[in-house]
Amino acid sequence: MSEANIPWGLDSETGVLRHVLLGAPDYFEWRPVSAVARQTLALGLRFDAQAAMSQHREMVDIYEHAGVKTHLLNAQPELKYSVFARDSSVMTPFGAVITMLQTVYRRGDYALTFKFYQEHNIPIWNMVTAGHFEGGDFMVVKPGFVLCGYGGERSEQAGAEQVCSWFRKEGWEAYAVPFPPYFVHLDVSVGFINDKLVAVVEDAHQPWFIDLLKAKGYEIIPVSYKDSMALGCNIVSLGNDRVLSTLANTDLNPRMRAHGIEVFDPDLSMFTLGGGGPHCLSQALKRDAL
Repeated sequence: MSEANIPWGLDSETGVLRHVLLGAPDYFEWRPVSAVARQTLALGLRFDAQAAMSQHREMVDIYEHAGVKTHLLNAQPELKYSVFARDSSVMTPFGAVITMLQTVYRRGDYALTFKFYQEHNIPIWNMVTAGHFEGGDFMVVKPGFVLCGYGGERSEQAGAEQVCSWFRKEGWEAYAVPFPPYFVHLDVSVGFINDKLVAVVEDAHQPWFIDLLKAKGYEIIPVSYKDSMALGCNIVSLGNDRVLSTLANTDLNPRMRAHGIEVFDPDLSMFTLGGGGPHCLSQALKRDAL
């Protein structure tokens, strides 16, 4: 199918993934963009650019092995964190949304995403203007149900509420979900595995949110604070009970496998130490309807 005829969009976090947007890693380096990255830099750990390129290539190979078409944002030397393609835009059933990034190192990322969507004739549905809101805080969970997180350090309540309002006008349930700022984004403490399972750092969230997930029929697999800070929840559902995780996710991976999930676990340490895991690196562009 030519790109002009692809029905871009998605209605869930867990439908079969067909197309994904990634950032080219050519100029990636660690910067103090989050609690995780600041800790990495404070410990004096050394970034290895060649290892990062190799790890990113392995992730691309896994996507292609799983039948997912990968697309790349062009790399620019001044936009070192554009490799985390999740944050500068999000995909919805109605088209793409251009977000408003808070981090000074990332404020130019919007230019890459605008250009990508224009060149691929992918419709842009909306643009965040009310306050900072980044893609790691956005999840189209299932048809009719959207989550918009905010921790205050990156996404703000005004931005989250604006995005929620667009979906409510379409008749969807949309919830603005607060959490402590050191979790950075919602996808650091919540990771949907399939349409029945979700990994959650329960202590990161208010009781009403945990009750909401259970009311929606999800079984919660608890993840510790320690593992979440190593991006343990930051997983990508590939659909059909397959998940992209990481090699370091040694607690959650076997528990997912015990539930019959096929887990792909590449070494992505150069990226997780820099503050982002597989979900941060990947923006779903097209999933099969759930």
